[in-house]
Amino acid sequence: MTGAEVGRRTGNARPSSLLLRNATSADGRRLDVRLTGGLIDRVADAGTLTPGEEAVDLGGFLLLPAPAEPHAHYDTALLRERAPNPSGTLEAAIAAWESVASSADFDDFVARAEAVARMAVTKGATAVRTHVGIYPGHGLTAVKALIEVRERVRPWLDLQVVALTVRYTTPEAEQVREWLREAVTLGVDVVGGCPHLDPAPRTCIDAFLALAADSSLPVDLHMDETLNLESDPKFDNLPYLARRVRESGLQGRVTASHCVSLGTQPLEKAKDTAADLADAGVAVVCNPQTNLSLQAREFETAKPRGLTAVGPLLSAGVVLAGGGDNVQDPFNPMGRADPLETGSLLVTAGHLTSEEAYRAVSAGARAAMGLPEVRLEPGHPAELLALRAASLDQAVADPTDRLVIHQGRVVSRTTVTRQGP
Repeated sequence: MTGAEVGRRTGNARPSSLLLRNATSADGRRLDVRLTGGLIDRVADAGTLTPGEEAVDLGGFLLLPAPAEPHAHYDTALLRERAPNPSGTLEAAIAAWESVASSADFDDFVARAEAVARMAVTKGATAVRTHVGIYPGHGLTAVKALIEVRERVRPWLDLQVVALTVRYTTPEAEQVREWLREAVTLGVDVVGGCPHLDPAPRTCIDAFLALAADSSLPVDLHMDETLNLESDPKFDNLPYLARRVRESGLQGRVTASHCVSLGTQPLEKAKDTAADLADAGVAVVCNPQTNLSLQAREFETAKPRGLTAVGPLLSAGVVLAGGGDNVQDPFNPMGRADPLETGSLLVTAGHLTSEEAYRAVSAGARAAMGLPEVRLEPGHPAELLALRAASLDQAVADPTDRLVIHQGRVVSRTTVTRQGP
């Protein structure tokens, strides 16, 4: 879908009714699904519903709840050439980004963010949460730009803006703290930070939970993004976060992203922490692309995987989401804003089933973002993705043609034409 195609589609009035005909559900049923007013109105056996104003034949397509992107960084996206990171480490990525941040103006942030938003919707994401940094050198420029983009893309994508700060508790960060308070006033959707990069991680956690309580906003924290094989307490903050969330009464409003060091803990410790997180209602976002790229650079052989403990988290009942994180920037030179790429990596690197992986990038992602679940049932949001595939395994492994539905109407359609054998 080109930018022009997006514009043409979003300029049309929403049809009163859209019928999806002959679709196949994940459990193999062939269905007709009627969408009305942004909701799923009726679901019936294929061939039994009468078309209304508009109908789409989905014969040969698998119809699924649309995926969502619970963890992105649109402010740094597409800066791979301008901010190279030859060493590939997290520390070098941060330094590379900070070296060019002051040269990015409002229009630059808008252009790159909107470009990645278009990439995401063509891949099937109809909701995205992007972290946006507040740093000395550009202050609130990126936040203001992403709020602008949020309004521009609203007809075809729900975009949540997270105001992200680093080193929040240091004395020299008073200006950053003031900018964060101003970002809340400007209308960001979520507040966020990086406690493990702060000299006082737990003080930082307390500060963000207090801000969330005062502002009535959810909080999404980058947590323990390191392969901490020595169990340094600085990178073991999840039990503390879970306890403070319970004490603060913020259950269901807190997301912990990355949580890489949890994947290095002994199994019983990981199980205990997962149980704490489940009890506190803290969602966890695993970001396989970027963390597989950034982590374990110091190991020449037997590299550990830069993933959180997805198995214990699922077993404990934690809301587990899969995020794509960075797109072609100093933190990840690859990335294509595709939730199905995230799902595939959760299968191959995280050893989840296709069903578990797709749930992580759809229902799990939406839950972590505070959005209602989507099911192929009347009354649920009409946020859907149709893929030319015979099964969920095939859809996650090799998606080709895609039809994306947001608020009950088609916002993107991608058709792949093959030539040759």
